[in-house]
Amino acid sequence: MPRPKRALRSTPAALLLALVPAACAGPSAGPRAPESRTPRPPNVLYVLADDLGYGDLGCYGQELIATPHLDALARGGLRFTDHYSGSTVCAPSRCVLMTGKHTGVCVTRGNNRGSDGYELPIPPEETFLSEILSGAGYRTACIGKWGLGGPGSTSHPHAVGFERFYGFLNHGHAHNHYPDVLWRDDVLEATGNVVVRGGSSEALGSGVASERIAWANDLFFDEAESFIAAGAEDDRPFFLYLALSVPHANNEAGQLLEHMPAEARPQRGQEVPDLGAYASEDWTGPNKGQAAMITRMDSRIGDLVSQLSAMGLAEDTLVLFSSDNGPHREGGNDPRFFDANGPYRGIKRDLYDGGIRVPMIASWPGTVQPGTSQHVSSFADVLPTVCELLGDEPPAGVTGLSFAPTLLGSGPQAEHDFLYWEFFEQKGKQAVRRGPWKAVRLRVHEDRSAPVQLFDLRADPGEERDVAADRPELAAELARLMDGAHVRSPRRRFQFRWER
Repeated sequence: MPRPKRALRSTPAALLLALVPAACAGPSAGPRAPESRTPRPPNVLYVLADDLGYGDLGCYGQELIATPHLDALARGGLRFTDHYSGSTVCAPSRCVLMTGKHTGVCVTRGNNRGSDGYELPIPPEETFLSEILSGAGYRTACIGKWGLGGPGSTSHPHAVGFERFYGFLNHGHAHNHYPDVLWRDDVLEATGNVVVRGGSSEALGSGVASERIAWANDLFFDEAESFIAAGAEDDRPFFLYLALSVPHANNEAGQLLEHMPAEARPQRGQEVPDLGAYASEDWTGPNKGQAAMITRMDSRIGDLVSQLSAMGLAEDTLVLFSSDNGPHREGGNDPRFFDANGPYRGIKRDLYDGGIRVPMIASWPGTVQPGTSQHVSSFADVLPTVCELLGDEPPAGVTGLSFAPTLLGSGPQAEHDFLYWEFFEQKGKQAVRRGPWKAVRLRVHEDRSAPVQLFDLRADPGEERDVAADRPELAAELARLMDGAHVRSPRRRFQFRWER
Protein backbone atom coordinates (compact mmCIF):
# COMPACT_ATOMS: atom_id res chain seq x y z
CA MET A 1 0.00 0.00 0.00
CA PRO A 2 1.46 3.40 -0.96
CA ARG A 3 2.65 5.51 1.93
CA PRO A 4 1.19 9.04 2.09
CA LYS A 5 3.90 11.64 1.52
CA ARG A 6 4.27 14.70 3.68
CA ALA A 7 4.46 17.94 1.71
CA LEU A 8 8.01 19.26 1.76
CA ARG A 9 9.31 22.60 0.56
CA SER A 10 11.65 22.45 -2.40
CA THR A 11 15.23 23.25 -1.51
CA PRO A 12 16.69 26.36 -3.18
CA ALA A 13 20.00 25.64 -4.87
CA ALA A 14 21.78 28.39 -2.96
CA LEU A 15 20.31 27.52 0.44
CA LEU A 16 23.49 25.91 1.73
CA LEU A 17 25.39 29.15 1.07
CA ALA A 18 23.25 30.84 3.69
CA LEU A 19 23.64 27.99 6.15
CA VAL A 20 27.42 27.69 6.07
CA PRO A 21 29.32 30.65 7.52
CA ALA A 22 32.77 31.72 6.43
CA ALA A 23 34.28 31.03 9.83
CA CYS A 24 33.50 28.76 12.79
CA ALA A 25 32.87 30.34 16.15
CA GLY A 26 32.06 27.15 18.07
CA PRO A 27 33.97 26.28 21.23
CA SER A 28 35.54 23.12 19.80
CA ALA A 29 36.52 24.45 16.37
CA GLY A 30 39.04 27.06 15.28
CA PRO A 31 38.63 29.78 12.62
CA ARG A 32 38.89 29.09 8.94
CA ALA A 33 39.37 31.34 5.97
CA PRO A 34 36.40 32.14 3.73
CA GLU A 35 36.10 29.86 0.73
CA SER A 36 33.58 29.11 -1.99
CA ARG A 37 30.69 26.80 -1.17
CA THR A 38 28.96 24.22 -3.28
CA PRO A 39 25.62 25.53 -4.64
CA ARG A 40 23.58 22.53 -3.52
CA PRO A 41 22.70 20.69 -0.32
CA PRO A 42 25.23 18.07 0.77
CA ASN A 43 25.22 14.43 -0.04
CA VAL A 44 24.62 12.47 3.15
CA LEU A 45 26.44 9.19 3.81
CA TYR A 46 25.34 7.71 7.13
CA VAL A 47 27.31 4.58 8.09
CA LEU A 48 25.91 2.58 11.01
CA ALA A 49 27.89 -0.21 12.63
CA ASP A 50 26.08 -2.96 14.54
CA ASP A 51 27.11 -3.57 18.19
CA LEU A 52 30.32 -1.50 17.96
CA GLY A 53 31.32 -0.17 21.37
CA TYR A 54 32.41 3.34 22.30
CA GLY A 55 35.93 2.04 22.92
CA ASP A 56 36.25 -0.13 19.81
CA LEU A 57 37.94 2.54 17.65
CA GLY A 58 41.46 3.87 18.00
CA CYS A 59 40.17 7.45 18.04
CA TYR A 60 38.12 6.54 21.12
CA GLY A 61 40.97 4.83 22.95
CA GLN A 62 41.17 1.33 21.43
CA GLU A 63 44.71 -0.11 21.60
CA LEU A 64 44.38 -3.65 20.21
CA ILE A 65 42.20 -3.24 17.12
CA ALA A 66 43.50 -1.24 14.16
CA THR A 67 41.05 1.33 12.74
CA PRO A 68 43.33 3.74 10.82
CA HIS A 69 40.74 4.98 8.33
CA LEU A 70 38.08 5.88 10.89
CA ASP A 71 40.80 7.42 13.05
CA ALA A 72 41.81 9.58 10.07
CA LEU A 73 38.17 10.51 9.45
CA ALA A 74 37.92 11.62 13.08
CA ARG A 75 41.13 13.66 12.86
CA GLY A 76 39.84 15.48 9.81
CA GLY A 77 36.31 15.85 11.15
CA LEU A 78 34.40 16.28 14.38
CA ARG A 79 34.55 13.55 17.02
CA PHE A 80 31.56 13.56 19.38
CA THR A 81 32.24 12.37 22.94
CA ASP A 82 28.66 12.47 24.29
CA HIS A 83 26.58 10.96 21.50
CA TYR A 84 23.93 8.38 22.37
CA SER A 85 22.21 5.68 20.36
CA GLY A 86 18.45 5.50 20.14
CA SER A 87 18.30 2.37 22.27
CA THR A 88 20.41 -0.48 23.57
CA VAL A 89 19.34 -3.03 20.91
CA CYS A 90 18.88 -2.98 17.15
CA ALA A 91 15.28 -2.28 16.10
CA PRO A 92 14.32 0.55 18.48
CA SER A 93 17.65 2.29 17.95
CA ARG A 94 17.05 2.33 14.20
CA CYS A 95 13.47 3.48 14.68
CA VAL A 96 14.71 6.46 16.71
CA LEU A 97 17.27 7.26 14.00
CA MET A 98 14.74 7.15 11.17
CA THR A 99 11.85 8.97 12.93
CA GLY A 100 13.63 11.42 15.26
CA LYS A 101 11.60 10.25 18.27
CA HIS A 102 13.01 8.77 21.50
CA THR A 103 11.84 5.40 22.81
CA GLY A 104 9.29 6.91 25.15
CA VAL A 105 7.13 7.87 22.17
CA CYS A 106 8.36 6.07 19.03
CA VAL A 107 6.51 3.07 17.64
CA THR A 108 9.24 0.42 17.87
CA ARG A 109 10.58 0.32 21.44
CA GLY A 110 12.21 -3.11 21.39
CA ASN A 111 12.97 -6.01 19.07
CA ASN A 112 9.54 -7.38 18.18
CA ARG A 113 9.21 -9.85 15.33
CA GLY A 114 5.84 -10.95 14.01
CA SER A 115 4.86 -14.48 13.09
CA ASP A 116 6.54 -14.07 9.68
CA GLY A 117 9.90 -13.34 11.31
CA TYR A 118 9.97 -9.65 10.33
CA GLU A 119 9.71 -6.68 12.65
CA LEU A 120 6.17 -5.39 13.04
CA PRO A 121 5.72 -2.52 10.57
CA ILE A 122 5.68 1.14 11.48
CA PRO A 123 2.40 2.91 10.59
CA PRO A 124 2.37 5.12 7.48
CA GLU A 125 1.65 8.29 9.44
CA GLU A 126 5.24 8.27 10.75
CA THR A 127 7.68 10.29 8.64
CA PHE A 128 11.10 8.77 7.99
CA LEU A 129 14.38 10.59 7.40
CA SER A 130 14.55 8.92 3.99
CA GLU A 131 11.15 10.35 3.01
CA ILE A 132 12.32 13.85 3.84
CA LEU A 133 15.43 13.52 1.69
CA SER A 134 13.58 11.82 -1.14
CA GLY A 135 11.01 14.62 -1.07
CA ALA A 136 13.85 17.15 -1.26
CA GLY A 137 15.07 15.64 -4.53
CA TYR A 138 17.73 13.24 -3.29
CA ARG A 139 18.43 9.84 -4.81
CA THR A 140 18.29 7.41 -1.91
CA ALA A 141 19.54 3.96 -1.00
CA CYS A 142 19.41 1.71 2.04
CA ILE A 143 22.14 -0.92 1.93
CA GLY A 144 22.69 -3.48 4.68
CA LYS A 145 20.46 -4.30 7.63
CA TRP A 146 17.01 -2.70 7.77
CA GLY A 147 15.03 -4.44 10.54
CA LEU A 148 12.02 -2.09 10.59
CA GLY A 149 9.47 -3.90 8.43
CA GLY A 150 9.15 -6.82 6.05
CA PRO A 151 8.19 -7.35 2.39
CA GLY A 152 5.18 -5.33 1.30
CA SER A 153 4.78 -3.62 4.67
CA THR A 154 4.16 0.07 5.33
CA SER A 155 7.75 0.41 6.54
CA HIS A 156 9.61 -1.55 3.87
CA PRO A 157 12.49 0.66 2.61
CA HIS A 158 10.66 1.29 -0.67
CA ALA A 159 7.60 2.51 1.23
CA VAL A 160 9.57 5.11 3.18
CA GLY A 161 11.48 6.93 0.48
CA PHE A 162 14.36 4.63 -0.47
CA GLU A 163 14.67 4.10 -4.22
CA ARG A 164 17.14 1.27 -3.80
CA PHE A 165 17.46 -1.47 -1.19
CA TYR A 166 19.96 -4.29 -0.87
CA GLY A 167 20.50 -6.42 2.20
CA PHE A 168 18.68 -7.97 5.15
CA LEU A 169 15.11 -7.06 6.02
CA ASN A 170 14.96 -8.92 9.35
CA HIS A 171 17.36 -9.26 12.25
CA GLY A 172 17.52 -13.06 12.39
CA HIS A 173 18.61 -13.26 8.77
CA ALA A 174 21.28 -10.63 9.48
CA HIS A 175 22.96 -12.80 12.12
CA ASN A 176 24.52 -14.88 9.36
CA HIS A 177 27.43 -13.07 7.70
CA TYR A 178 27.37 -15.63 4.87
CA PRO A 179 23.67 -15.77 3.88
CA ASP A 180 22.55 -17.76 0.86
CA VAL A 181 20.23 -14.97 -0.26
CA LEU A 182 19.86 -11.21 0.19
CA TRP A 183 17.04 -8.92 -0.76
CA ARG A 184 17.59 -6.75 -3.81
CA ASP A 185 14.65 -4.38 -3.73
CA ASP A 186 11.66 -6.79 -3.65
CA VAL A 187 13.42 -9.91 -4.94
CA LEU A 188 15.65 -12.45 -3.21
CA GLU A 189 19.03 -12.78 -4.88
CA ALA A 190 21.43 -15.71 -4.40
CA THR A 191 24.89 -15.01 -3.02
CA GLY A 192 26.51 -18.40 -3.74
CA ASN A 193 26.84 -19.32 -0.06
CA VAL A 194 25.39 -22.63 1.16
CA VAL A 195 23.60 -22.31 4.51
CA VAL A 196 22.57 -24.78 7.22
CA ARG A 197 19.36 -23.46 8.75
CA GLY A 198 18.62 -23.12 12.45
CA GLY A 199 15.51 -24.26 14.25
CA SER A 200 13.43 -21.22 13.31
CA SER A 201 10.43 -21.76 11.07
CA GLU A 202 10.78 -18.40 9.38
CA ALA A 203 11.87 -18.51 5.75
CA LEU A 204 14.87 -16.27 6.28
CA GLY A 205 15.89 -17.25 9.76
CA SER A 206 19.36 -17.60 11.20
CA GLY A 207 21.85 -20.11 9.91
CA VAL A 208 25.52 -20.81 9.38
CA ALA A 209 27.29 -21.30 6.05
CA SER A 210 28.87 -24.65 5.22
CA GLU A 211 30.21 -23.17 1.96
CA ARG A 212 31.35 -19.57 2.09
CA ILE A 213 31.65 -17.58 -1.11
CA ALA A 214 30.63 -14.01 -0.28
CA TRP A 215 30.77 -12.10 3.00
CA ALA A 216 27.63 -9.99 3.31
CA ASN A 217 29.36 -6.80 4.36
CA ASP A 218 31.77 -6.96 1.43
CA LEU A 219 28.70 -7.17 -0.79
CA PHE A 220 27.23 -4.14 1.01
CA PHE A 221 30.36 -2.08 0.45
CA ASP A 222 30.47 -3.12 -3.21
CA GLU A 223 26.85 -2.03 -3.59
CA ALA A 224 27.57 1.26 -1.81
CA GLU A 225 30.47 1.99 -4.17
CA SER A 226 28.17 1.27 -7.13
CA PHE A 227 25.50 3.62 -5.79
CA ILE A 228 27.99 6.44 -5.25
CA ALA A 229 29.51 5.88 -8.70
CA ALA A 230 26.05 6.24 -10.27
CA GLY A 231 26.21 9.90 -9.30
CA ALA A 232 28.40 10.47 -12.33
CA GLU A 233 25.23 9.97 -14.42
CA ASP A 234 22.74 11.47 -11.96
CA ASP A 235 23.39 14.97 -10.71
CA ARG A 236 20.97 14.78 -7.78
CA PRO A 237 22.50 14.83 -4.28
CA PHE A 238 22.42 11.42 -2.63
CA PHE A 239 21.46 9.93 0.71
CA LEU A 240 23.11 6.57 1.39
CA TYR A 241 22.17 4.77 4.60
CA LEU A 242 24.83 2.06 4.90
CA ALA A 243 23.64 -0.09 7.80
CA LEU A 244 26.33 -2.72 8.30
CA SER A 245 25.84 -5.97 10.22
CA VAL A 246 29.31 -5.95 11.78
CA PRO A 247 30.55 -6.55 14.37
CA HIS A 248 27.29 -8.27 15.42
CA ALA A 249 27.83 -11.97 16.11
CA ASN A 250 26.08 -14.92 14.52
CA ASN A 251 24.34 -15.81 17.77
CA GLU A 252 23.16 -19.20 16.54
CA ALA A 253 26.47 -20.38 15.07
CA GLY A 254 27.53 -22.22 18.21
CA GLN A 255 24.31 -24.26 18.30
CA LEU A 256 24.52 -25.15 14.61
CA LEU A 257 28.22 -25.93 14.36
CA GLU A 258 27.92 -29.10 16.44
CA HIS A 259 25.75 -30.60 13.69
CA MET A 260 28.32 -29.91 10.98
CA PRO A 261 31.41 -31.96 10.08
CA ALA A 262 34.51 -30.62 11.83
CA GLU A 263 36.23 -29.76 8.55
CA ALA A 264 33.24 -27.58 7.50
CA ARG A 265 32.97 -25.62 10.73
CA PRO A 266 33.76 -21.92 10.26
CA GLN A 267 34.85 -19.46 12.93
CA ARG A 268 32.31 -19.20 15.74
CA GLY A 269 29.93 -16.22 15.91
CA GLN A 270 32.54 -13.73 14.66
CA GLU A 271 32.34 -14.75 11.01
CA VAL A 272 34.87 -13.03 8.76
CA PRO A 273 36.71 -14.04 5.56
CA ASP A 274 40.10 -14.09 7.27
CA LEU A 275 41.70 -13.09 10.55
CA GLY A 276 44.22 -10.82 8.86
CA ALA A 277 46.82 -9.32 11.17
CA TYR A 278 45.23 -11.04 14.16
CA ALA A 279 45.70 -14.64 12.98
CA SER A 280 48.88 -15.14 14.99
CA GLU A 281 47.72 -13.37 18.15
CA ASP A 282 47.49 -15.41 21.33
CA TRP A 283 43.78 -14.63 21.67
CA THR A 284 40.63 -16.71 21.58
CA GLY A 285 39.21 -17.41 18.14
CA PRO A 286 36.12 -15.25 18.68
CA ASN A 287 38.23 -12.31 19.86
CA LYS A 288 40.43 -12.62 16.77
CA GLY A 289 37.30 -12.68 14.62
CA GLN A 290 35.85 -9.65 16.39
CA ALA A 291 38.99 -7.60 15.78
CA ALA A 292 39.22 -8.77 12.16
CA MET A 293 35.60 -7.77 11.48
CA ILE A 294 36.18 -4.26 12.80
CA THR A 295 39.45 -3.76 10.91
CA ARG A 296 37.93 -5.06 7.67
CA MET A 297 34.98 -2.68 8.11
CA ASP A 298 37.42 0.17 8.71
CA SER A 299 39.36 -0.65 5.54
CA ARG A 300 36.23 -0.66 3.37
CA ILE A 301 35.07 2.64 4.87
CA GLY A 302 38.46 4.00 3.85
CA ASP A 303 37.70 2.84 0.31
CA LEU A 304 34.42 4.78 0.31
CA VAL A 305 36.12 7.95 1.54
CA SER A 306 38.77 7.57 -1.16
CA GLN A 307 36.05 7.11 -3.77
CA LEU A 308 34.36 10.34 -2.71
CA SER A 309 37.68 12.15 -3.07
CA ALA A 310 38.44 10.60 -6.45
CA MET A 311 35.02 11.65 -7.76
CA GLY A 312 35.42 15.19 -6.43
CA LEU A 313 32.57 14.69 -3.97
CA ALA A 314 34.40 14.90 -0.63
CA GLU A 315 33.63 18.58 -0.03
CA ASP A 316 30.02 18.01 -1.09
CA THR A 317 29.37 15.09 1.29
CA LEU A 318 28.50 14.96 4.96
CA VAL A 319 29.73 11.61 6.29
CA LEU A 320 28.35 10.44 9.63
CA PHE A 321 29.52 7.26 11.35
CA SER A 322 28.06 5.69 14.49
CA SER A 323 26.86 2.43 16.10
CA ASP A 324 23.37 1.27 17.01
CA ASN A 325 24.25 0.39 20.62
CA GLY A 326 27.10 -0.68 22.88
CA PRO A 327 29.33 -3.75 22.48
CA HIS A 328 27.99 -7.28 22.66
CA ARG A 329 29.01 -10.39 24.58
CA GLU A 330 27.79 -12.93 22.04
CA GLY A 331 29.25 -15.66 19.87
CA GLY A 332 32.18 -16.07 22.25
CA ASN A 333 33.30 -12.43 22.08
CA ASP A 334 34.62 -10.90 25.31
CA PRO A 335 34.13 -7.10 25.33
CA ARG A 336 36.28 -6.80 28.45
CA PHE A 337 39.30 -8.07 26.52
CA PHE A 338 39.16 -5.06 24.20
CA ASP A 339 37.78 -2.63 26.79
CA ALA A 340 35.06 -2.19 24.17
CA ASN A 341 32.88 0.10 26.28
CA GLY A 342 35.81 2.36 27.12
CA PRO A 343 35.43 4.07 30.51
CA TYR A 344 31.71 3.37 30.71
CA ARG A 345 29.67 0.82 32.61
CA GLY A 346 27.58 -1.77 30.83
CA ILE A 347 27.21 -3.26 27.35
CA LYS A 348 24.42 -3.98 24.88
CA ARG A 349 21.02 -4.29 26.65
CA ASP A 350 22.14 -2.01 29.49
CA LEU A 351 20.99 1.58 29.92
CA TYR A 352 24.20 2.52 31.66
CA ASP A 353 26.36 4.53 29.30
CA GLY A 354 28.32 1.52 28.07
CA GLY A 355 25.11 0.25 26.46
CA ILE A 356 24.03 3.50 24.79
CA ARG A 357 26.94 5.96 24.52
CA VAL A 358 28.44 5.35 21.09
CA PRO A 359 31.12 6.76 18.81
CA MET A 360 29.99 9.43 16.37
CA ILE A 361 32.20 10.99 13.74
CA ALA A 362 31.09 13.78 11.41
CA SER A 363 33.20 14.65 8.38
CA TRP A 364 32.54 17.30 5.73
CA PRO A 365 35.84 18.70 4.45
CA GLY A 366 35.84 22.47 4.14
CA THR A 367 32.66 22.82 6.20
CA VAL A 368 32.97 20.81 9.43
CA GLN A 369 36.07 21.95 11.25
CA PRO A 370 38.32 19.27 12.82
CA GLY A 371 37.93 18.98 16.55
CA THR A 372 36.08 17.33 19.41
CA SER A 373 32.57 18.16 20.54
CA GLN A 374 31.12 17.47 23.98
CA HIS A 375 27.65 18.44 22.82
CA VAL A 376 25.17 15.93 24.26
CA SER A 377 23.29 14.45 21.31
CA SER A 378 21.44 11.34 20.22
CA PHE A 379 20.12 9.41 17.22
CA ALA A 380 16.88 11.38 17.46
CA ASP A 381 18.87 14.50 16.50
CA VAL A 382 19.96 13.27 13.07
CA LEU A 383 16.58 13.86 11.39
CA PRO A 384 16.16 17.47 12.61
CA THR A 385 19.81 18.15 11.75
CA VAL A 386 19.20 17.10 8.16
CA CYS A 387 16.01 19.14 8.12
CA GLU A 388 17.94 22.24 9.14
CA LEU A 389 20.51 21.64 6.41
CA LEU A 390 17.62 21.46 3.94
CA GLY A 391 15.88 24.53 5.35
CA ASP A 392 12.87 22.40 6.28
CA GLU A 393 10.98 22.11 9.56
CA PRO A 394 11.06 18.65 11.19
CA PRO A 395 7.79 16.72 11.40
CA ALA A 396 5.49 17.20 14.37
CA GLY A 397 6.31 15.08 17.39
CA VAL A 398 10.04 14.84 16.78
CA THR A 399 11.94 14.87 20.10
CA GLY A 400 15.41 15.44 18.65
CA LEU A 401 17.25 18.75 18.30
CA SER A 402 19.37 19.74 15.34
CA PHE A 403 23.12 19.73 15.90
CA ALA A 404 23.71 21.56 12.61
CA PRO A 405 25.08 24.61 14.50
CA THR A 406 27.74 22.34 16.02
CA LEU A 407 28.62 20.95 12.60
CA LEU A 408 28.66 24.32 10.87
CA GLY A 409 29.88 26.56 13.70
CA SER A 410 26.94 28.75 12.76
CA GLY A 411 25.76 30.13 16.07
CA PRO A 412 24.16 29.05 19.35
CA GLN A 413 23.60 25.33 19.71
CA ALA A 414 20.32 24.37 21.36
CA GLU A 415 20.80 21.89 24.20
CA HIS A 416 18.49 19.10 25.30
CA ASP A 417 16.69 19.59 28.57
CA PHE A 418 17.13 15.82 28.92
CA LEU A 419 17.59 12.58 26.95
CA TYR A 420 15.38 9.58 27.72
CA TRP A 421 15.45 5.81 27.05
CA GLU A 422 13.27 2.86 28.00
CA PHE A 423 13.80 -0.86 27.43
CA PHE A 424 11.41 -3.74 27.96
CA GLU A 425 13.71 -6.71 28.40
CA GLN A 426 15.33 -7.76 31.70
CA LYS A 427 12.39 -6.69 33.92
CA GLY A 428 12.13 -3.25 32.33
CA LYS A 429 14.51 -0.29 32.48
CA GLN A 430 14.44 3.47 32.14
CA ALA A 431 17.19 6.05 32.00
CA VAL A 432 17.44 9.81 31.68
CA ARG A 433 20.37 12.18 31.28
CA ARG A 434 20.03 15.84 32.21
CA GLY A 435 23.21 17.85 31.93
CA PRO A 436 25.89 15.93 33.84
CA TRP A 437 23.33 13.92 35.80
CA LYS A 438 22.23 10.43 34.81
CA ALA A 439 19.44 8.40 36.43
CA VAL A 440 18.72 4.71 35.84
CA ARG A 441 15.65 2.86 37.09
CA LEU A 442 15.51 -0.94 37.01
CA ARG A 443 12.71 -3.51 37.50
CA VAL A 444 10.15 -1.09 36.13
CA HIS A 445 7.82 -3.93 35.11
CA GLU A 446 7.43 -4.84 38.77
CA ASP A 447 7.15 -1.37 40.27
CA ARG A 448 6.49 1.87 38.40
CA SER A 449 7.89 3.73 41.41
CA ALA A 450 11.07 1.69 41.71
CA PRO A 451 13.91 3.80 43.14
CA VAL A 452 16.33 5.42 40.73
CA GLN A 453 20.09 5.22 40.79
CA LEU A 454 21.69 8.65 40.38
CA PHE A 455 25.15 9.32 38.94
CA ASP A 456 27.22 12.45 38.42
CA LEU A 457 28.90 11.83 35.05
CA ARG A 458 31.39 14.65 35.62
CA ALA A 459 32.94 13.02 38.66
CA ASP A 460 31.89 9.44 37.92
CA PRO A 461 31.67 8.71 34.17
CA GLY A 462 31.71 4.97 34.91
CA GLU A 463 28.46 5.21 36.94
CA GLU A 464 30.00 3.39 39.86
CA ARG A 465 28.74 5.57 42.75
CA ASP A 466 25.00 5.90 43.23
CA VAL A 467 24.44 9.28 44.96
CA ALA A 468 20.63 9.14 45.07
CA ALA A 469 20.68 9.00 48.87
CA ASP A 470 22.80 12.17 48.96
CA ARG A 471 20.65 14.04 46.43
CA PRO A 472 17.10 12.78 47.02
CA GLU A 473 15.40 15.85 45.54
CA LEU A 474 17.39 15.57 42.32
CA ALA A 475 16.75 11.84 42.13
CA ALA A 476 13.02 12.49 42.51
CA GLU A 477 13.12 15.19 39.84
CA LEU A 478 14.76 12.85 37.32
CA ALA A 479 12.24 10.15 38.21
CA ARG A 480 9.48 12.61 37.32
CA LEU A 481 11.18 13.27 34.00
CA MET A 482 11.11 9.53 33.29
CA ASP A 483 7.42 9.38 34.13
CA GLY A 484 6.64 12.32 31.87
CA ALA A 485 8.74 11.12 28.93
CA HIS A 486 7.01 7.74 28.76
CA VAL A 487 3.81 7.63 26.72
CA ARG A 488 1.84 4.41 26.85
CA SER A 489 2.45 2.46 23.65
CA PRO A 490 -0.54 1.13 21.70
CA ARG A 491 1.43 -2.11 21.32
CA ARG A 492 1.08 -4.40 24.31
CA ARG A 493 4.61 -5.70 23.83
CA PHE A 494 5.93 -2.22 24.66
CA GLN A 495 3.77 -1.55 27.69
CA PHE A 496 5.08 -1.92 31.21
CA ARG A 497 3.09 -4.59 33.02
CA TRP A 498 1.42 -2.12 35.36
CA GLU A 499 -0.16 -0.25 32.43
CA ARG A 500 -1.45 -3.24 30.44
